[in-house]
Amino acid sequence: MAKCDICGKGVSFGIKVSHSHRRSNRTWKPNIKRVKAVVEGTPKRVNVCTRCLRSGKVQRAV
Repeated sequence: MAKCDICGKGVSFGIKVSHSHRRSNRTWKPNIKRVKAVVEGTPKRVNVCTRCLRSGKVQRAV
């Protein structure tokens, strides 16, 4: 679900550490948008992270 179709960026895992140093698991999710983009010449709905949108790796269909 939370995975970029272009670069493959997905959820990463780590540990949340409170002020008292209690540790618990947490996740970081990428900023994924469902956009209409041109893929192989045809417009298609794809899940794309905002980094790929901003860098121009994806051409949006109008």
